[in-house]
Amino acid sequence: MEYSVEDISPVKKKVSITIEPQEAEAAILGAVALYRDSVQMDGFRKGKVPPSVVEQRFHDRIYDEARQDLINVHINEVMQKLGVQPVSGITVNGAEAPLERGKGYAYTMEFEVLPTFELPPYEGLEVEQEAVGVDDAEVTEVIERIRRDRSKLVPVDGTAPAVDGQIANIDFEAFENGAPVPGVKAEGFDLALGEREALEDFEALVKTIRPGEEGEAEITFPADFVAHDLAGKTVTMKVKVHAVKERQLPALDDELAKQMGQENVEKLKAAITDSYVKTRERLHKGAAQKKLLDSLLRMVDFPLPEAMLEADMRTLMTDLAVRLERQGKRLDSLGKSEEELRKELLPQAEEATRSLVLLLAIAKKEGLEVSDQEVLAQIYQNSLRSGQDFKTLQQEYERSGLIFLLRDRLLADKAMDRIYAKAKVKEVPAADSAAGAKAADKAPADAPEAPAAAEKAADAPAAE
Repeated sequence: MEYSVEDISPVKKKVSITIEPQEAEAAILGAVALYRDSVQMDGFRKGKVPPSVVEQRFHDRIYDEARQDLINVHINEVMQKLGVQPVSGITVNGAEAPLERGKGYAYTMEFEVLPTFELPPYEGLEVEQEAVGVDDAEVTEVIERIRRDRSKLVPVDGTAPAVDGQIANIDFEAFENGAPVPGVKAEGFDLALGEREALEDFEALVKTIRPGEEGEAEITFPADFVAHDLAGKTVTMKVKVHAVKERQLPALDDELAKQMGQENVEKLKAAITDSYVKTRERLHKGAAQKKLLDSLLRMVDFPLPEAMLEADMRTLMTDLAVRLERQGKRLDSLGKSEEELRKELLPQAEEATRSLVLLLAIAKKEGLEVSDQEVLAQIYQNSLRSGQDFKTLQQEYERSGLIFLLRDRLLADKAMDRIYAKAKVKEVPAADSAAGAKAADKAPADAPEAPAAAEKAADAPAAE
């Protein structure tokens, strides 16, 4: 095999490969031998079928596998000789035709690589990191959410309609031109009023109906409503209120603490405080690392591999769609084309790609590596978070090539930790935790069974 390399750009290479007839012949004979050892044909014992018969019987499959095996061998050989690692898939051109006996073969392959540039000095950088602070009021707020999550619903005396802070047990159904609207119906649904679980007009209707009575009103769904078939529609919503309830909170005592896995109230508060501390330590360390990375990025300039940039762009677009969906909206509700959105997100994508390239370069210099076990462990964690089957998710990563991107991300994290470990970190007083960190970690994810946001709203006419 002979090859020549052409630099299409600072981050893209083209390799032209020429195969001599004898190498093609050897690949074909090797494939025939493998088939001969494994196939079973009438009239012959296994492994004793004449090679010519095997080749004739499985000609297309044998020659295709020989070609693919040869290409794979060449890819590994070329990468080792060049000392490079593709950052995206390898495009092979001119290798569509099968191999032929007595003939040579030629094809090309193109791939992107990391740019080469001089690394900035990253040892001993100075950075400020905020100290961790937790307010008693924040701990109290979590405890109140825990009590609310474990509250009992008890009937309210009287015949007055439900008001904010109460729960109405209702049946509802939507009609359009007198016909039921598919999918907008429920019986015995508990709707918490004043908590934006449903459209404002729908809640207003419920608040006019006494227990045991029915009512109806015209309800218009927002133009950007998450359910496409309902967006912008006006329907007649019929509601029957069965009962009005209110939450009866459990006492804040040691019994409640034991239900949360703690011995008493003081240890419950200590566990919540510790959860906040750990969460904010991660947040503040992450903020300090971001400062370090930003300072390093200002010192360097290099071209970006298009495939890496596109991967980061797709991630940003997906994240945006997910955030909007949580608000009950669609991507097209922004009133912008995909091209316009991509243009707006381009600076963020470029920053993400530049960060990854720089960190991978530092990881290489530091001799850092990511094991297969670490990759699988991360996929397993992702499967737990998403609720997907681990094996299925692993296959998706491998089939789509995302497993290489995942490995790069893990390697970049190791490089960032190495930079941080070599930095001179100065702790500064904590900011007002109620203002500075509240939005980011209002409900610590690792607080003992910290209640999540209500998910029943998905079943009612959801709030915007």
